[in-house]
Amino acid sequence: MTDAGAATRQPRQPGQATFDTGQENNGVSRLLGTNRPLRGLFAARCVCGTGDSLSLVALMLHVADTAGQGLAIALLLLAGDFAPSLLGTFTGAISDRFDRRRVMILCEIGQALIMLVIALWLPALPILLALVAARAIIGQVFMPASRAAVPALVADRDLPVANSAIGFGTNAAEVAGPLIAAALVPLVSTRGLLLVDAVTFLLSALFLLRLQPLPARPVNGDGPDGPPGQALPGISCLLANRALLMIFVGFIATVAFNGIDDVALVLFAKETLGTGDWAVGLLLAAVGIGLVVGYALLARAGGQGSMPLLLVGGFFVSSAGNLLTGLAWAVGAAFTVQAVRGLGIAAMDVAANTLLQRLVPASLLGRAFGSFYGAVGVAAATSYLAGGLLLDATSPRTTFLLAGGGGMLTALLVALGLSTTLRDLPTTAAGTGQQRPDGPP
Repeated sequence: MTDAGAATRQPRQPGQATFDTGQENNGVSRLLGTNRPLRGLFAARCVCGTGDSLSLVALMLHVADTAGQGLAIALLLLAGDFAPSLLGTFTGAISDRFDRRRVMILCEIGQALIMLVIALWLPALPILLALVAARAIIGQVFMPASRAAVPALVADRDLPVANSAIGFGTNAAEVAGPLIAAALVPLVSTRGLLLVDAVTFLLSALFLLRLQPLPARPVNGDGPDGPPGQALPGISCLLANRALLMIFVGFIATVAFNGIDDVALVLFAKETLGTGDWAVGLLLAAVGIGLVVGYALLARAGGQGSMPLLLVGGFFVSSAGNLLTGLAWAVGAAFTVQAVRGLGIAAMDVAANTLLQRLVPASLLGRAFGSFYGAVGVAAATSYLAGGLLLDATSPRTTFLLAGGGGMLTALLVALGLSTTLRDLPTTAAGTGQQRPDGPP
């Protein structure tokens, strides 16, 4: 590892590791208050996050009323979440080839138009699923672009704070969305909620106008023309760099082990603890509460500490939450450890985003994020299927114990792998306030 003093004098090069922290970072309030572009991105993510959660409630209610089958609701969720994740590698390439600000604005306008069509038409299920999938694919273009834009808006030392602030805002919006939907649906109906969602996308596009143009940064050897050729460098980047490979595989394995918890919680509350629907809702809310609190704590901490340590700690704590749920004897105990699990998920999300933003060249960030979170979506779907079989074959308590134990073992293996990998990587002084070549002016 390079000498710390020398590292403080070296500017960050695209793709160079930046793990250590130096001087005190800007607080989240000061960062958002003084950084107009970041404030615009933060507001856009919060507004469209609220709209997304509103429309999800509205669409589930509509499908339940018109189709009346659990399979129809499951297909709705698959169309909105799983299917677009399969295209993550390709959708991420768009934000690397075109101006990211323009890509995000066009994505929000496109999603607004689709939601307007759904709201005014409320078509039959097959057409509805196709429209929902189309909107979700556009959203899959937006997310890598928004994550890849952050390093161009803030100094390197402020990346953890910026990621924590955006994570806090979007997750708080997603928690508030269903509550807002419950209050509005008697007044404006399902169609009204969908129209509100369309408006939120337009508001998000207006907030994104605060950003300066974020042009693509093509490099030699960026891959041949065409979707496959343009997408491959993003995957190759994650697999060729040993540190990125450890982060990538560790994140996917943690999600694959623990993604079943939402399904298992329902059966755990009803069958194992012998409680009612109220307990199911309470336990499902616990992780969301932990997430919001976790992002708030990380933003307040100002990005102090090691991002690799935060990543591994997030893997371990989020998995331990599930293992301890398997040992819980009452709803209160299960709620507590699930809330702690939410803290771990917030930690691993902030750390993974920050490390990718520091390790991946700016010209590949969109593809790297698209490939990364596309694979995470596939891992979650795999967890639902395999975990469902495990639940049927064993019990909710056993499922939680095995899921949490597998995730904790993953955390230990990633810790060992990163401890040897990081010795071979150069460092720069995150937190010195030094401007990055690809950073903000």
